Amino acid sequence: MRIVIVEDNTMLRQNLVILLGGEEDIEVCGDFGTAEAALALLPSLAPDLMLVDIGLPGKWSGIDLIGMAKDILPETEVLVHTVFDDREKVFEAIKAGASGYILKGASPREIIEAIHNLAKGGAPMSPKIARAVINEFQTKAIEDAYLLTPREKEIIRGLEKGLTYKALAAQLCISHHTIHTHIKHIYEKLHATSRRDALIKARRRGII
Repeated sequence: MRIVIVEDNTMLRQNLVILLGGEEDIEVCGDFGTAEAALALLPSLAPDLMLVDIGLPGKWSGIDLIGMAKDILPETEVLVHTVFDDREKVFEAIKAGASGYILKGASPREIIEAIHNLAKGGAPMSPKIARAVINEFQTKAIEDAYLLTPREKEIIRGLEKGLTYKALAAQLCISHHTIHTHIKHIYEKLHATSRRDALIKARRRGII
């Protein structure tokens, strides 16, 4: 497994090179202190995995690097290794293309295990980061559950069954105009542009 390390702390980077280079199945094919330096050689190095710090000096941050690296080498896995544990940084890194996120302070064995886990298709995360990700999804699920009012849920379920506006109005004993108003609100809340779009987004959110 070919690995590139991007870490601006020279002593830590050297220690990581020694640590990972001592593994039989790992070859450290490059180590850099900035995103710019890494990107200049990344295409020719074509690593299987990158170990990236987020707080890098220079024009581009570690998150910028992750996004650009995934554009160049989409098959390359990225493991974040950083001190940043705030929600914003975690989700920016994941959205940019990172598949693992471990905090500095992890033991050498934990770092090596995280790398092997990621290489095998896993998504290694420090316990604190995993908890933050779970909490985010749980909060999102609760928000989605209450996104539409009970009446709006009745209406979108009717749309799912293929009912017309007229049939919905008759079934719910409300006016055709009221149906239109509810559907307008449903579209706005789901950021939908059509009936089909609204149904797709409602299903994805578990509303229907």
